Amino acid sequence: MPIQKWSVLDLAPIYEGVDPACALKQAVLLAQTAEHHDMPGLASSTPEVLLAHIGAQTHRIRIGSGAVLLPHYKPYKVAEAFHLLATLYPGRIDLGVGRAPGGSAHATLALNDRFLQDVGRMPELVQQLSALLRQEFTVEGESVVARPIPPLPPKLWLLGTNQKSAGYAAENGAGYVYGLFMSEAEGEEVVAAYRRDYKPSVHQPNPEVIVAVGVICAETMEEATACVRLSQKAFRRPPIVGDPSHVREKLEEIAWRYQAEEIMVITDFPDYARRLRSYELIANSVFDRGSSGCGKT
Repeated sequence: MPIQKWSVLDLAPIYEGVDPACALKQAVLLAQTAEHHDMPGLASSTPEVLLAHIGAQTHRIRIGSGAVLLPHYKPYKVAEAFHLLATLYPGRIDLGVGRAPGGSAHATLALNDRFLQDVGRMPELVQQLSALLRQEFTVEGESVVARPIPPLPPKLWLLGTNQKSAGYAAENGAGYVYGLFMSEAEGEEVVAAYRRDYKPSVHQPNPEVIVAVGVICAETMEEATACVRLSQKAFRRPPIVGDPSHVREKLEEIAWRYQAEEIMVITDFPDYARRLRSYELIANSVFDRGSSGCGKT
């Protein structure tokens, strides 16, 4: 299945020998390079801050969070932040949310000492956030609006690897991102259940699926294999490793198996130049096959 849309997942990694400022500059460089290929970029543990910075230095690509961990925050505050981003950069903002703690037990407690209770409220939190994006949220019968109101609302996505996250997405008429690189299990049944149970929303009448895949690409199979030995441990399953032709074939196979509208690629390799080159090779390979690109300009 030809890949019609593809995107970049950037965790803004701090590799050995660099400081956070350097890592953030690399995140901007990756987003600018991605824009050249019409790909959206995602990054950072405080995504709304970095997205404002990246949005100011790009012009066309969609940018978004991967992900805001909703149990840590009030939906109203999340909606305010992303409404502001969508006002600054109309038609370019994706709001991806998840329910993982996002760090160590002590870091989680420092951020939210009620995390376990709030995880149990995830269905309610997603419903509230969805209502805020539709401007249909009420408190004690009174309308509450997360301002500013953007010309186009952020597009809501649920990120996960199981039936729960897929169910939240389907129930609230949101897109679903299956984190294949984070899962030891295949997710075709999860994605199929999401499509089957999908309830259309005012902003998204049809289900949409992104599959996030770990990839390390180089000019030759030998170079790619050498690179993977140095890669970080972000992948719970082995990444796709190979030259552009091999990577394209494997990504198209995944797109077909999941009937995915979009493939999201994460390359975790402790060399910024080689990491950037990996994305460039994938982009060139995809577009050489006549893909329309991400279509999010």
